[in-house]
Amino acid sequence: MRRLGNYINGQAVPSNSGRYGSVFNPATGHESCQVALSNQAETREAIASAEAAFSQWSQVTPLNRARVMFKFKALVEQHADEIATLISQEHGKVFSDARGELTRGLEVVEFACGIPHLQKGEHSLNVGRGVDSFSLMQPLGVCAGISPFNFPAMVPMWMFPVAIACGNTFVMKPSEKDPSVPLRLAELLTEAGLPDGVFNIVNGDKEAVDVLLTDERVQAVSFVGSTPIAEYIYATASAHGKRVQALGGAKNHMLVMPDADPDQVVASLIGAAYGSAGERCMAISVAVCVGDEVADRLVGQLADEIDQLRVGPGLGLTEEAHMGPVISEQHCAKIKDYITLGQQEGASLIRDGRDFVYPGHEHGYFVGASLFDHVTPGMRIYQEEIFGPVLCVVRAESYQQALTMINEHEYGNGTAIFTRDGDTARQFCENVQVGMVGVNLPIPVPMAFHSFGGWKRSLFGPLHMHGPDGVRFYTRMKTVTARWPTGLRAGAEFSMPTMK
Repeated sequence: MRRLGNYINGQAVPSNSGRYGSVFNPATGHESCQVALSNQAETREAIASAEAAFSQWSQVTPLNRARVMFKFKALVEQHADEIATLISQEHGKVFSDARGELTRGLEVVEFACGIPHLQKGEHSLNVGRGVDSFSLMQPLGVCAGISPFNFPAMVPMWMFPVAIACGNTFVMKPSEKDPSVPLRLAELLTEAGLPDGVFNIVNGDKEAVDVLLTDERVQAVSFVGSTPIAEYIYATASAHGKRVQALGGAKNHMLVMPDADPDQVVASLIGAAYGSAGERCMAISVAVCVGDEVADRLVGQLADEIDQLRVGPGLGLTEEAHMGPVISEQHCAKIKDYITLGQQEGASLIRDGRDFVYPGHEHGYFVGASLFDHVTPGMRIYQEEIFGPVLCVVRAESYQQALTMINEHEYGNGTAIFTRDGDTARQFCENVQVGMVGVNLPIPVPMAFHSFGGWKRSLFGPLHMHGPDGVRFYTRMKTVTARWPTGLRAGAEFSMPTMK
């Protein structure tokens, strides 16, 4: 059985922890390899490698750091099919979705290539007589990233390209469920000319994570995952003096107004709810319909579309599936339990995916697309993140009731409104208490040159991922006020200095 270790100081290294986790192909349920669950000493070794590399890497000019990113981007594009295949094999998503994930990750690399411009400070001439003031955006040191299973390429690339381009060094702790892609990216970074030790990978579980959160050499921690873990990451790392951006869970609503184009709504919703088997933090899992007529029409059309969905393995089919399996046997069982719970809570189960089996893949982790109607805010299937191919339809009597429903939910990651009315859309964008908003667009993931992040219990920490906030997160500002000799001489001043 193939065993994956760590990537430290520019090379793959085996683990000596003696602990390994199993990596499965979700489409077959078969174990494909094993991954190291690193101990504290191995994690500290990765941090030490990053710390040793920082002094030289931080002094490399921004232009030369950007050139490494340019080469890395070209190498990832060259190996895109290989990487997408790894994503499909270990995560389960279909190949085109895997390629799309990789493309969105590369957009952040492209953004990081502009670091000579992005890391410029500000300058003010003559803030006082003969006095100038300017700011420096300097790197922090060793940074750490902890990424989830659902985007093994994109989410790490939300983190390390910006951090490294800003002059930091990095330790990545990927998900132990699909670790092969980050290790491949590490090899390509080395091939692109990144010095040894600037980027390191330590595979593992909570033992490795806790070292990253508490070791005094780590200056900043980035995380994407569930809200309970995000809250733990934020509390623990902050208590140890680190800056933290921890992105948590979501329950994203789509508000459907009576004037919305029905065909556009259905086409958008079917992909946003069931793409990647619903394992996206920006998936639409709740459709809020204003009026029973809107809801009745939508549910009927969705049911017809669900009947046409192709569910199957992410690779190897003549006609590609629309969605593949979910990540693990345990998660598959959890999603099915939520569907059972929804029935017990009184929601109307319009389409039931619990019994779906793909022929020849009876041990795969498949769940068919499921649809609930008449869901109410008091139900757990409405309140909790299911993270699977389950869509809840909620009925509201008015726009205001629907808006209040969205604003009162504990999560505030993403939302969307579908309407032809510009005034309603504008009001929604201004008043909804959610961090990312789409107008007639179901998954409003910002481009890399904007920042990604939610509100409320979907984000812990003040700064979002990538974009301008990403640069701010991975740098610290130093402001310099300078006076050079001009022949002027002044006596001592004992009052508060002012620029006269």
